[in-house]
Parts: sequence; structure tokens; C-alpha cells
Amino acid sequence: MIKRLSILGGIVVAATLITGCAGPENKLGRGINNFYEPVRLAEWRRSVEQTSFALPEERNYNTGIIKGFNKTMARAGVGLYEIITFPFPPYDPVFTNYLAPTPQYPDSYRPGIISDSVFATDTDIGFSGGDVAPFLPGSRFRVFDN
Repeated sequence: MIKRLSILGGIVVAATLITGCAGPENKLGRGINNFYEPVRLAEWRRSVEQTSFALPEERNYNTGIIKGFNKTMARAGVGLYEIITFPFPPYDPVFTNYLAPTPQYPDSYRPGIISDSVFATDTDIGFSGGDVAPFLPGSRFRVFDN
């Protein structure tokens, strides 16, 4: 009995070392990123922006808000699913017929690196750049952007 368990343990360790952890690592990271969508509201803002161009004036904002809410909740649900099932295959993005694998920001905004002393070494002399308040819609002002 002990011999069988030691052989089984060796097989499990060998399988773990051979397969690696890139798949579960990517799935967990993608799941956390998607689960954060109700805080980020990127899909919501994109839906409002895109429907304001595509539909007549009397329907654009209301339809965009509803579509954005639906996509935000769908992305959060997919994120929760990926967080719970990250150790198990498949490790590819799921539900891609409705959602893109990565969060979709509005065309008027592209996120960058947050201005922090880790990334901006010029803070020692009193200057800094980056988004002032990236989480507030309409406040996409950047200082010292090259």
C-alpha cells in the first residue's frame, strides 16, 4: 500500500513539474482582472460611447447604459468563474462570443502606468506625471506626457 502511494505521489509531482503553472497563473490573473470590472467600469463607459455614435439620439444613452451594465455583470461573472476554476483546465478565455478576452476601454481613453514613485523616478525632484484621477470619467488629464 505504501509503495503504491509513493509511486502515485511521484507521478503527481512529475506531472506538476512537466505541465508547469503558466495556464492556471494566466487564468487566475484574467479572472481577477475580470472580477474587478464593476469597479473599473470600462465596459460600461465603452458601451455608452459606442451606442451614442451608432444609434439615434433618442435611444443612445439609455441603450448604452443597459448594454454596459449587462456586459459589466457578465465580465464580473466570468471573472468569478475563472477565479474558482483556475486550477482546472481549460485555461483559455471563456465566453468570448459575447466578451473580448481583455477589458474593453472606451476609444477616448487608453490606460497607462499609474504615476507612482516606483515608475516615475522624477518624483525626487518634485515633478511627476500620469493620470490625475483615472477612476473618474472625464478626468483624463496627463502631466508631462511625452
